[in-house]
Amino acid sequence: MNIKFKNQLETLTLYVYGELDEYSSSNVKNIMDKVILSNTNCKKVVFDLSGVTFMDSTGIGLLIGRYKIVKKFNIPVYISGTTLATEKVLQLAGIFSIMPKL
Repeated sequence: MNIKFKNQLETLTLYVYGELDEYSSSNVKNIMDKVILSNTNCKKVVFDLSGVTFMDSTGIGLLIGRYKIVKKFNIPVYISGTTLATEKVLQLAGIFSIMPKL
C-alpha cells in the first residue's frame, strides 16, 4: 500500500495505491491523518482510488474515519478514480451519499 498526496489549487488529493484492507489500513490511516491535519487550509479533499486493486470493509471504515476528521474542518470530501471493483464496494456501502464521486 502506498499513499501520495498533492495540495494544488486549494484541493488536497490523496492518491491511494495497492490493497486497502485490514493488513495495510493501520499504516495508511496514520499517513492519511498526518497529511489531512497538515492541510486543513484546503477547500476540498479528494480520495483518488484509481490505484486501488482491492478493497474490503476495513477500507470502507478507513475512508469513513478520514471523512469524519475532514468534516470537523467543514471541508467537502470526494472520491475519484474508482475501478469497477471498488465502485461496487463503495456503492453497496452507501459511501457516495456522503462522499460524492468526482
